Amino acid sequence: MVFLGIDWAEAHHDVCLLDEQGKVLGKRRVVDGLEGVRRLHELVAEHAEEPEQVVVGIEIDRGLLVHALVAAGYQLYAINPLAVSRYRERHGTSGAKSDPADAKLLADLVRTDRHNHRPLAGDSELAEAIKVLARTHQNLVWSRQRQVNQLRSLLREFYPAALEAFGTDLAAADAIAILERAPTPYQGRSISQAKITSALRKAGRERNLESKAAEIQTGLRAPQLEAPALLAQAYGRSVASTIRLLRQMNQELAALEQELAARFELHPDTEIYLSLPGLGKVLGARVMAEFGDDRTRFKNPKARKSFAGTAPITKSSGRRKTVLRRLACNHRLLDACYLWAFASLRRSPGAKHYYQRLRNRGQSHPQALRALANRFVGILHGCLDHRELYREELAWPLLQAAA
Repeated sequence: MVFLGIDWAEAHHDVCLLDEQGKVLGKRRVVDGLEGVRRLHELVAEHAEEPEQVVVGIEIDRGLLVHALVAAGYQLYAINPLAVSRYRERHGTSGAKSDPADAKLLADLVRTDRHNHRPLAGDSELAEAIKVLARTHQNLVWSRQRQVNQLRSLLREFYPAALEAFGTDLAAADAIAILERAPTPYQGRSISQAKITSALRKAGRERNLESKAAEIQTGLRAPQLEAPALLAQAYGRSVASTIRLLRQMNQELAALEQELAARFELHPDTEIYLSLPGLGKVLGARVMAEFGDDRTRFKNPKARKSFAGTAPITKSSGRRKTVLRRLACNHRLLDACYLWAFASLRRSPGAKHYYQRLRNRGQSHPQALRALANRFVGILHGCLDHRELYREELAWPLLQAAA
């Protein structure tokens, strides 16, 4: 066995190769790209006959370099940078650091402590593609919310009547359609109910057109403090620009959702995920993408819960014992599981009963939802492990017995 440590960077990578006793077999700095990968393979080939004999430690789990190492057949361990930093402190307290030293550190880590780390998951290409789409969709949702926050801040400065008319749902089609036509208080007071109705109809609204138009008109014509005319025009220009961005973001999100749903439907685990209450095609795709589809990645439900961040951590010393929320986790997955638990309250009587029981014990709403999400992650693990669909009577047996 040989052990390869790679300290990656954008332009070049430092590599260090060790034998089983920790002796340095070779060091090299290679450029990023095809030529660098060729030189890396040449270094490994001088000391290893089979690719299965090569164990690699690196601080990233994605990218072309990682794909090339996996395709070569090497055993790959993607080590958390924080774990590498703590491992560095085991061997020195001066605080010195360099890229070649970090490469040797990674090689030493997988040589002595790889049993404490999880090897890189062997997810399918379809699962990786779904992950890319799901993360892009999530990033765009977060970007849209930032634009909504900026729009709300602008409206508070000079146009509080718009906030009165639309509330916090400023990315909705109704708000975008009206604020495009009336980005200033003067235009908001001047727009007629007929024009509001026409704008709502073009935006896709089909029901309660007249009542909604009257409600919006009343809100826009509500008395408010006025900014100077020149300043109001400048603010209006900023509002119009932000509205155009939000419209484009909504269109891109809709297109991404269609593509994500189409890819998700092709996956063999889709039926299992969609059988769970609270998971639709978009949220289910996000959960599946973050967990991956490698059957050997999680040995038991506890490992899956820890990865998701729904399982708490325990600090115990002497007579003192504290249970805290887990902060070191996959935060994208934790966010998806939180939304999953919230959506399940309307779909599953067992989930509703479990949540209410936790609330009656004095837990807060977020605490109860995290506990419910933790329960659902365990149920998901059982369904995937046994290749069975979700069944309410098996998931919540105590509730069924009480009934």
